Amino acid sequence: MLTDIPFNIPAYPNTRRIGLGLAALGRPGYINLGHDEDLKGNYDQVFMESHAHKVLDLAWQEGIRHFDTARSYGLGELFLGNWLKKRELPKDKVLISSKWGYTYTANWQIQAEHHEVKEHSLAVLERQWKESQEILGEYLDLYQIHSATLETGVLENKDVLNRLAELKASGTSIGLSTSGANQAEVVQKAMEIEIDGKALFDSFQSTFNVLETSVGPILKQASESGKAIIIKEALANGRLTPRNQDADFKSKAELLNGIATNLSTSIDALSLAFVLKYSWADQVLSGAANAQHLLSNLEATKLDISDEIIEQLSTLQEDVHEYWAKRKSLAWN
Repeated sequence: MLTDIPFNIPAYPNTRRIGLGLAALGRPGYINLGHDEDLKGNYDQVFMESHAHKVLDLAWQEGIRHFDTARSYGLGELFLGNWLKKRELPKDKVLISSKWGYTYTANWQIQAEHHEVKEHSLAVLERQWKESQEILGEYLDLYQIHSATLETGVLENKDVLNRLAELKASGTSIGLSTSGANQAEVVQKAMEIEIDGKALFDSFQSTFNVLETSVGPILKQASESGKAIIIKEALANGRLTPRNQDADFKSKAELLNGIATNLSTSIDALSLAFVLKYSWADQVLSGAANAQHLLSNLEATKLDISDEIIEQLSTLQEDVHEYWAKRKSLAWN
């Protein structure tokens, strides 16, 4: 299980359940609200790698041991791989996960016709597995299908599934991440896949937050069957932070602000604490793009919010199709 990783003494309680995702650290452009402010307009590759390493150093210092990246996160794998080697971190002290299935195509630009291209073919798996291996080597513990969907047919592609089974047999855990309104259907289908009588997938990484909880019941079921559960986008790409100034969100923001103020905490910490309340969530990824945001996120581990607050926050849930339509409309910045 992912939570079996050895840890040093953390500065925050429950830090072993917090991971750091590199989606916002490995490339100049991303869809998080205010991402342009996080990098202060400096997109030089050397600067960005140094910046990423500082955030990784802080994460390590505060007890985080799970680091998640992907082939499509710009140079996220390279930044992480260089950091692991530079710090000479013992392999058994960290959990490193990456993903295949999207190819980064923005060429280090903020605006691009396509920032990433999705293809869940055997050819892409073979190419990207080799690339991930060259960069992360023996550190790579978990390899995931990036945003598996029913539409791409990846969960029915026997060549891909058999190759993933081979990678699993060689010692790499196999998982998938999900996005979109049918996350629950994807996880359900994936749970049923067996190769030679053995379940293929060891973990599921899904979007689950105050606004989008539709995948929760099936993730709980997966957890009870022994799968590791990783939560991404717990802050809804910045929508669950003060950066969300959408007029349509005003009443929800007021409720979040009110609860956070009463608890002497921040909206992001409150939102992460909501997810941590679900015991089946083994790992909850912070998508912090700077040190300030990471420390604010970690305050969630100090909160033990009541069932009454959970009920209040649950009133903020959005229609699943509306949620994903809103996410799709977020601008790369």
